[in-house]
Formats: sequence, structure tokens, C-alpha cells
Amino acid sequence: MTISFRQIRYFVATAELGQVSQAAIELAISQSAITTAIKELEQSVGASLFLRSSHGMELTPAGRQFLSHAYDILSKVAEATNLNVVTSDLTGRLMVAATYTVIGYFLPFHIERFRRLFPKLELQLSELNRESIEEGLLNSRYDIGVLLTSNILNPALTTERLLSSTRRLWVPARHGLLSRESVGLEDISREPYIMLTVDEAAQSSLKYWSQSPYQPDVTLRTSSVEAVRSLVANGQGVAILSDMVHRPWSLEGKRIETINVRDPIPAMDVGLAYRKGVELTPEMEALRSYFRQAYQIPDGN
Repeated sequence: MTISFRQIRYFVATAELGQVSQAAIELAISQSAITTAIKELEQSVGASLFLRSSHGMELTPAGRQFLSHAYDILSKVAEATNLNVVTSDLTGRLMVAATYTVIGYFLPFHIERFRRLFPKLELQLSELNRESIEEGLLNSRYDIGVLLTSNILNPALTTERLLSSTRRLWVPARHGLLSRESVGLEDISREPYIMLTVDEAAQSSLKYWSQSPYQPDVTLRTSSVEAVRSLVANGQGVAILSDMVHRPWSLEGKRIETINVRDPIPAMDVGLAYRKGVELTPEMEALRSYFRQAYQIPDGN
């Protein structure tokens, strides 16, 4: 059976949002259309791409591998059809600021492709925290920011979401919670918890914990994603983090599994930010158009 572009788009939306219902809303189509497309895709691939439950859709190992290929396919199609965007002869300088998580887990692939598309454009990339990026955008030290837009509250900035990365529970292989039909914050509160602090991860975490009657039993706070990965893999605790930073193996080669959490956990939104009301320069428009096509965001959304 032939794999269609439509099936890939529906698969990616479901993987990012974690629920067929949310993907249907995002794509403005019926849930049955998405369910049918995913079933057809699984038949073509010859493997289950999702673990289905009443609480959502969790990627299988095959699903995670296919998601990587799906992103590449969508990007290649966008690149192939990107014939009327800003000319590749564009010159000038673009000052881009990004946060730690975005630089480490999101931007490298895109920066390499963007520089190939616009070889004459000088792109200067700076790593800063959110507050410094917001200040720099408002003071025109930076043209555009790429960061966790879910953390931005400043009304003087315009934000555009590119990617919503579902947050799930990370546990080591053979952890007891893997055998549960459903896992919630109450169950997680009984486990030693590793709290990531970089890019306001702790503040984001406490927001949804504070809306429940439970609290995490934090045994360590760290700014290192790799430290969280190793500690979880070695059975020292659990953590709730986004799919964007998830890798199935620690540096020691130990397995890390993920579990959907039944309680509401907001996704981690990654996107662009720039000063509200500013007239986008050709350089800014080039980066904005690149990302909008890479993530299949229609103009006007």
C-alpha cells in the first residue's frame, strides 16, 4: 500500500499532540479520518506506531523512528515547493536569539538547512535565557527569537507556535508504573522525582502540579537534561519532560521508557517571537517563511 503525504501529516499531528481528538481540531478534520489514515499507515509500515489508551496516543519505538523520517519528508516537500519565498540571493544579517533547550534539541538541523537555502545571508545566533531574549527583542538587539513560546507572557511580543511537544513521564526499563493501565500525578508523587530547571522547566512543572492535590517528591534539581536522562535510566527517579528532548537511551546505554499521564499536562510549545508591530525585514521573513513551510503552517494562521 502506498504511503500518502496526508497520512504523514495526520501521523505527525497525532504524535505531537498525543490525542486524535486534538489532532483533529488542529487539522480541522474528523477524528475518523485521522484514525483511518494512521491504520493505513501502520499497515504500510508493517508495525504499530502508537500505543492506544483512553488517555491518549503514545509512540512505540517504531513510531519514534518513523516520526524522525516523517519530519524529514515534510521538510523535503516544503523545500521542494518553496519556489516563491524570499530569493536565495538574499544578503544582509539576521540576529537570532534562542534558549538552551531550543539550541540543543531543535535548531541545529534547521539552521544547517536555512544556511544552505540562503548562503549569502549572515546569520548570527546567540544563546540566552527567556528574559534576556525578550529584552533584546524589545530593544532591537535581536531581530527574532526562537524559544519556548509557552513561557512568554509579554504583550509587547508577537509569538508564532511551530511545534507542540507532548510532555510524558520518563521511567527506567521494567519500572513498576509501566505495568499500570493508567498513571496519574498521584502515582508519580510517590516516586523520587528528578526536577529539570533549565529554561524555566521547574516553573512550568510546578504550574500543573499546583493544580492537583499532589506534589512531586523532588530528590534532585539539575539544569542538565543529560543528567536527568542518566539518573532516570539508572533508577534514581522519574521525570516529566517533553518528547522533543527524549532519547530512548542514556549515555550508559540504558533504556528510558515514556508513559502518558492521565492528568492534564500542557505541551511544550516551541516557536518564534518578535516585537509586536515591527515590520519584518526580508531577512526575518526568510526565517519565518522557512519555519512555516517546514511545519506546514498555512499563511494567516
